[in-house]
Amino acid sequence: MTPAPLADRLSVPSGPLFFPVTAYGPDGAVDLDVYRAHVRQGVEAGAAAVFACCGTGEFHALLPEEFEACVRAAVEATGGRVPVVAGAGYGTALAVRYARLAEAAGADGLLAMPPYLVVAGQEGLLRHYREVAASTALPVIVYQRDNAVFTPATVVELARTEGIIGFKDGLGDLDLMQRIVSTVRGEVPGDFLYFNGLPTAEQTQLAYRGIGITLYSSAVFCFVPEIALAFHRALATGDDTTANRLLDGFYRPFVELRAQGRGYAVSLVKAGVRMRGLDVGEVRPPLTEPTEDHVKQLAQLIERGYTLIEPQIDSQVDSQTEEGA
Repeated sequence: MTPAPLADRLSVPSGPLFFPVTAYGPDGAVDLDVYRAHVRQGVEAGAAAVFACCGTGEFHALLPEEFEACVRAAVEATGGRVPVVAGAGYGTALAVRYARLAEAAGADGLLAMPPYLVVAGQEGLLRHYREVAASTALPVIVYQRDNAVFTPATVVELARTEGIIGFKDGLGDLDLMQRIVSTVRGEVPGDFLYFNGLPTAEQTQLAYRGIGITLYSSAVFCFVPEIALAFHRALATGDDTTANRLLDGFYRPFVELRAQGRGYAVSLVKAGVRMRGLDVGEVRPPLTEPTEDHVKQLAQLIERGYTLIEPQIDSQVDSQTEEGA
């Protein structure tokens, strides 16, 4: 059976969108066996899609051959159960190269990250992403953040571009996003996907949901999938009481801890994965590891997070017991 198009598979996800970390061995080389195990665990825990070698996966630190090997390993580990979307970035020529490597490795789509270093005008950005989309048969999601910020008119042109299926926001300007969503809706027929791509997106997802954006990244899913799933379920069912309990007791403190160090959006997540028993190694330079005290705080926060979902787990167990009686 031919899988449904990527846009259809992502439009109503059954679980969080999983952004795995990239595993390194003691010698600093990519450890594909551990990486496969990490991806497999995420899929088995309930991920709706795997976004391989993106921001949390240290795309910036990977050589092209490492990137292709990791994407291929992610495809192998998912076994077609969920789609695999791979990162692509840097200047146009390299972004095209990464796009083609991802396609050769069997990916289902691309997350096109900002061009490297330069601050380009709207015409240049549009040309860049159109060239990336034209270079591959893979559907493309454009990532807005840092030096790639778009006007609503430019997003309309992106949405009209063959091969571009979605737009991920890592900027956090809700006024701009509302204008983008409204403008595209009025000028481009058909569905166009939108994602909340802020670090620890759960923290802002109630606000994004208010403007109709229901898809979001979950780096937290890497190390506490049960908490990420509980939050995702609460959003899907309109259970704002549970969502706010998790925001107040886990996500907000995690975001505050993440803000204590540069690069913690990646290195703190990797520390969390190691705590759960999978040795994915440390981050590569220029990122650095969290301090010992911050790792201890993370452990305490994880413990607290689990207490916040215990009532939900108990309720599910009771329900299953009653059904089996």
